[in-house]
Amino acid sequence: MREKLVPSTHLAQAGYRLDCGPYLSGAMEAKLALSRLSATKIPLQRLTRNGIAGIFNGPRFSRSYVVDGTHGVPFLRSTDILHADLSNIRMLARRQVQERPELIIEPGWTLISCSGTIGRMAYSRPSMMGMAGSQDFMRVVADESKIQTGYLYAFLRSRFGVPLVMSGTYGSVIEHIEPRHIADLPVPRLNRRVERTAHEKIVKAAMLRDEYQSQVQEASLMLFQAVGIKDITSGSWNTANSDLGFKHIIESPASLRALNFNPRFQKLCESLRGCSFRCLGDLCQPGTLKPGARFKRIDAIPEHAYQLIGQKQIFWLRPEGRWIAKKSVGDDVIVKRGTTLVAAQGTLGESELYCRAEFIWGPAVSAAYSQHFLRVISDESIMPRGCMFAFMRSETAFRMLRSISKGTKLQDHHSAFLQALPVPYPDARERSEIHELVVDAYEKRHRSVRIEDSAVELVERTIREGA
Repeated sequence: MREKLVPSTHLAQAGYRLDCGPYLSGAMEAKLALSRLSATKIPLQRLTRNGIAGIFNGPRFSRSYVVDGTHGVPFLRSTDILHADLSNIRMLARRQVQERPELIIEPGWTLISCSGTIGRMAYSRPSMMGMAGSQDFMRVVADESKIQTGYLYAFLRSRFGVPLVMSGTYGSVIEHIEPRHIADLPVPRLNRRVERTAHEKIVKAAMLRDEYQSQVQEASLMLFQAVGIKDITSGSWNTANSDLGFKHIIESPASLRALNFNPRFQKLCESLRGCSFRCLGDLCQPGTLKPGARFKRIDAIPEHAYQLIGQKQIFWLRPEGRWIAKKSVGDDVIVKRGTTLVAAQGTLGESELYCRAEFIWGPAVSAAYSQHFLRVISDESIMPRGCMFAFMRSETAFRMLRSISKGTKLQDHHSAFLQALPVPYPDARERSEIHELVVDAYEKRHRSVRIEDSAVELVERTIREGA
């Protein structure tokens, strides 16, 4: 438990609130630091478009989701804004978005989670243009005639901005903040050079993330085109013939589950076997293509620990995780550079992450990963690892992996079918080009994080030096 002495003056400044949130969040220290700063401080609502109207949540309504992109609009929820790749966002019915234009996101907005876990932020990048957003995150729309969008985001995401945002939190079971709670948040006006530099860095980071997303999508497209076929879409899969009332001659007692023999899955495998392909098991290093080992989680300080990443956080731009003692786990929690990790336990809901894939590159190599991931480590002499990821992230691989599920409530992959899954296998030159495209995409993704961090650090350093 945390203990802290709170001066009576802090109680008065917080409106005599007796819950610990305003006093343990660091908000009081942030306010004191800003009060010592000679720069002008302006209330947030005076820097947003149309005043406090520029700080708002989406409307609440009964949602209708669709599986075909031609009839839907990508719908961002509070955790979706943290994702690096927005390719697989759930679709909201287009008619609902047309009826509620206030759902639409524009580039350059600061998005703040405001229900549940408070204060997680994202800067809306160009690829978010036209997407819809839920009421679970707040939009802060800067008036660009008064302040640059990137600088405002960098300040709000700083160690001075986040505590001030979180200080307005209310609620017991599910916490919330409302626009009125941050309307008077003081925003310091630093010198023009600092604000311009911070803005340019944030905008550059957003552009790099869009380049990352477009390149991994292009890599998957290239892989299928190289063997003369197309990747399927969520819409085409869900509108294909029904899986009901089919028959199949079972040649092995490994499974009697109808899902493992459904016609859509069989047809998908046949289409891949009709072109240049190799079996997944033949492409992977011996002893891999399996989940990690189970282990006891013992918390420890970062100096003696690995950061353990789970299925939910791995897809975030900045994965978070608890710190577990290195001595309590084996080498199995660390994966090789270029490994594809597939979420290997979950349910079959369309919006669930079960069977989605992520590529481990750059700083992600130093983290630890739970047993809930399928480790797909290709033999680089046969299949470059970026090329393998280009397939594993595809809709085709996603549907195939789900079709070989076993289990009751929580599903996982049936090992009897996993090794034999067909994988497109283009010629060596194309495999190498696809790999390089994926690697370059992830280099840009990780560089975008470093650039954004440098923008925030610039703002923090300027405030500290001026306070």
